[in-house]
Amino acid sequence: MQVKLFTDGACSGNPGPGGWGAILKALKNGEIVSEKEIHGGEEITTNNRMELTAAIKGLESLKKQSEVTIITDSKYLKDGMTKWINSWIANNWRSSTNKEIKNLDLWKTLYSLSQFHEIRWEWVKGHNAHKDNEKADYLARLGMSSFKK
Repeated sequence: MQVKLFTDGACSGNPGPGGWGAILKALKNGEIVSEKEIHGGEEITTNNRMELTAAIKGLESLKKQSEVTIITDSKYLKDGMTKWINSWIANNWRSSTNKEIKNLDLWKTLYSLSQFHEIRWEWVKGHNAHKDNEKADYLARLGMSSFKK
């Protein structure tokens, strides 16, 4: 199965109340056959944690091994998985300055999930009229709304 997964995270304050949103589009022969929207949030979190959580929750919702294109406006998320992850693992999840990487729990979870699927990463500029990225942002803000005071 082929899936397009659009993800976004949001935070009001950093740290502060946050939310994540994801849109999953299942494709068959290039045509969308089903679409699912998911979202959630946390009372105290960071934007980067919500970006990671959106990708994790999207992948966790897949019931079988898939070819997944993850479309995100987070360079932190994309670069983490395409540029930095192998060095982190080789250095026992430590940065180039020998510090434990931030959001280690989420990076480990995302890495584990990525081993089950064939994943391609795409970055899009946020808040740039990309329909699905704007919808994922809306879902992230919706996920955050119940935690905002």
